[in-house]
Amino acid sequence: MNNSVKRRIEELRQEIEHHNFKYFIEDKPEISDLEYDRLMQELKGLEEKNPDLTTGDSPTQRVGGHPIEGFRQVNHRVPMLSIENTYNDEEVREFDVRIRRLLQGEKPQYLVEHKIDGVSASLWFENGRFTLGVTRGDGTRGDDITHNLRTVRDLPLRLIADPEGIPSFLEIRGEVYMTNMELSRLNKLQSEHGERVFSNSRNAAAGSLKLLDPRQCSQRGLRFFSHSEGELRGVELRTHDEFLDYIRKLGVPVVPHSARLENIDDALAYCRETLEARSSLDYETDGLVIKVNNFTQRSILGSTSKYPRWVIAYKVELWQSSTRIKDIHVQVGKTGTLTPVAKLETVEIAGTKVSRVSLHNADEIARKDIRIGDTVIVEKAGKIIPHVVRVELEKRSGPEQLFQFPQSCPVCGGEVARDEGGVYIRCLNPSCPAQLKERLRFFATRRAMDIEGLGPALIDQLVDRNIVRSLPDLYNLDAVQIAELERMGEKSAQNVVESIHSSRDRGLTRVLTALGIRHVGERNARLLAGDFGNIHSLTAATEERLAQIPGVGPIVAESVYRFFHSNAGNQTITELENHGVIMTEPMEQKTESSQSVIEGKTFVITGTMARFSRVQMEELILKNGGKTTSTVTRHTDYVVAGNNPGSKLDKARELGVKILSEEEFESMNISQQNQI
Repeated sequence: MNNSVKRRIEELRQEIEHHNFKYFIEDKPEISDLEYDRLMQELKGLEEKNPDLTTGDSPTQRVGGHPIEGFRQVNHRVPMLSIENTYNDEEVREFDVRIRRLLQGEKPQYLVEHKIDGVSASLWFENGRFTLGVTRGDGTRGDDITHNLRTVRDLPLRLIADPEGIPSFLEIRGEVYMTNMELSRLNKLQSEHGERVFSNSRNAAAGSLKLLDPRQCSQRGLRFFSHSEGELRGVELRTHDEFLDYIRKLGVPVVPHSARLENIDDALAYCRETLEARSSLDYETDGLVIKVNNFTQRSILGSTSKYPRWVIAYKVELWQSSTRIKDIHVQVGKTGTLTPVAKLETVEIAGTKVSRVSLHNADEIARKDIRIGDTVIVEKAGKIIPHVVRVELEKRSGPEQLFQFPQSCPVCGGEVARDEGGVYIRCLNPSCPAQLKERLRFFATRRAMDIEGLGPALIDQLVDRNIVRSLPDLYNLDAVQIAELERMGEKSAQNVVESIHSSRDRGLTRVLTALGIRHVGERNARLLAGDFGNIHSLTAATEERLAQIPGVGPIVAESVYRFFHSNAGNQTITELENHGVIMTEPMEQKTESSQSVIEGKTFVITGTMARFSRVQMEELILKNGGKTTSTVTRHTDYVVAGNNPGSKLDKARELGVKILSEEEFESMNISQQNQI
């Protein structure tokens, strides 16, 4: 046997596995697909000439198996239990209460991961080599699908060597899934061959794993994410995030976008933020999984006969429908972002008529290969804005048109540029009327400066006629100017002017929210205002000082610092001050009676109020130590009901929750010194 050939085969295997790791695990490919294919071809050629050197864990063997006769049943070493599900915040909080009670007050730390909508599987590695793959089955026994799992490109057939040694036995559990792009491609092929198309990626993945011929499965482009451990030997790990880091270094792909959170409030906030961003994913999720991070605490919590007590799935209701893209146009946002929007043939999804949907950015259009005239699957997840999941390529007939992203601003014709290291393209003209209109609309919203009557139609006229050229210009307006505009009378003009002038007393948090600084929403505005108290202390702060504020961080700090040290930002603040806009944060004062009545209490607000807006009422409750939620449960203390309260009032009566009218809410002696 030629030792040089044996060495070259091993070198090629290691080099290919290295590039698999860089591509699938780190998402940092070092070579082109062509170079990768050349390495594979060289290895394949050497193994064909030296069959005695071919091993089962070679990269060439992913498609080398033969059809099997059927699936044998395998017992799980550790039962694969289901996960308890919920769709609302209150049940997640109840989960947290149970955890802390069972831990006798010991504080749990949580790990939150995407809940991948795929097929659960258990993978066995013996002395670093992949030897067996089993479906979840009934939790006790599953099907042996090893022959098909060997075809999954990002699943290692041999673990990368660990400096401290590979464990003798490692059981890794996760989800086999199919990307939306791959589903579109597969359905197109299925349709061309007269075979059934798959309704969703999970069904496609499940059907692929049930194929008896691994050569067919290898054509399905299946992927794998690990999310948990089964039986471990020869390795000591204390927490779940340690486990994820450990197996990732061994070459196993783990669920992305996982985060370690210190308490349930942070976990829920992360869930909401992550669900909002799910439209950018190329794989299907149906929620988030919240896990106790510490393994010792998990052992204390144990399991029921059905579920582990230390984990819960925070799910979101999903509805999908098929429709056609009639056209795509580009909107310009308040920070200059050019956002493509698809005009759809109107379709009803979960009781809502959807006729337009954001396509987010140019990269998203290219990645999903979206064209004008395409038939697409549109999804609505709970209260999240609908988005395009995938193109139904099998319905593409020929006249569909590629969308050309504009090379200049579609409104002002100004120069555009892509964010450094980002995906968004922005108009660079600070005087762009489209940006100004969006900034003014946002400035007037309830959660910002709350200027009644300053709607889109009026803003369009003010900008188009050059009456308003900046945010501070609003405070120069008089009733005579406004009354001369279309559909504006003397009375309505006077009301708008009065609302503009009264907005000067909203306080620093609302001003910071209203300015539209990148990455500064209501939450970050409140953090900044609470820390500095006034605009002068804030504008004088260094970037390093801003980043030290808990919950702010370097990205927000950089954006805030740049805004206040830009000519436009500095001028805006100066002019707002000259117009008498108050930019200090009022001290929160709570009376003893208000504390005893409302502090720590949970409110649900339903219906339309006469004196308060919903936003004002929520802020009063929060500033006086209470909490607000959108769901009535047995842990709700009060439901405040206005006109047309809907089903929440019925739920409150059913559970015996105390119901307050708007007048009764006011009579609770809540401190309103900070009312906005």
